[in-house]
Amino acid sequence: MDMKLAGKTALVTGASSVGLGRAIALGLAREGVKVAITARRGDLLKQAAQEIKAATGHEPYVIEGDLYQKETPARIAAEARVKLGRVDILMNAAGGSRPIPFDTPPEVWEESMLLNFFRLRELTHAILPGMMEHKWGRVISLTGTSEPYNINAANPAKAAIHAWTKGLSREMGKYGITLNCIKPGRITSEQMLRMHPTEEMRREFTAELPVQRFGEPEELADLAVCLASPRACDITGTATPVDGGLSRFAF
Repeated sequence: MDMKLAGKTALVTGASSVGLGRAIALGLAREGVKVAITARRGDLLKQAAQEIKAATGHEPYVIEGDLYQKETPARIAAEARVKLGRVDILMNAAGGSRPIPFDTPPEVWEESMLLNFFRLRELTHAILPGMMEHKWGRVISLTGTSEPYNINAANPAKAAIHAWTKGLSREMGKYGITLNCIKPGRITSEQMLRMHPTEEMRREFTAELPVQRFGEPEELADLAVCLASPRACDITGTATPVDGGLSRFAF
């Protein structure tokens, strides 16, 4: 199926790790999208760019940036506009899980909210005016489960993204802009392998999955690419799990 994405442009955050951001950038490049990738680890970012070029023939622009720094969202947005001409698609894939004990100090909660919600919101708000001007845009944010298993400082941040996305989608629809969330489950990635480093640990965690296996980044990337396409113009304000059936909510 032609996703009608040839000639579009995209900014993908969190693209240096071996996982979701990189897979999404690769999926978009394969559809003919001009891509810029960003993350704080410049060496891995350049490696990702070369891998994407080798697979697609199209080398992404590299924008190194640490989202912990206050000025980074505005700078990344400005550099992306210069390199791409405009940003049609924003893929918010930066962030990470923060499992913590009950007595964790406030600084850890603040750090998680900063990276997982505040910086994502700031970058999106810096990109949206250009989308509004061109009367078209897609914002897809990777979030997390709505069924926490323990205390995790990332969960409130991800829930904030869901609520913020839903409200903002109602404001942006008239400009031809859609905003959606994807909730990754147990998908093979740098973060997941760090949390479950042994085969035995991974077998234990897959035992409760209906599909009986970890998902692959490319499988989530396929959904992200679809949501980014003109074919998904009627899908907005959603939060879709890609978790092998792990979530138990009926709706």
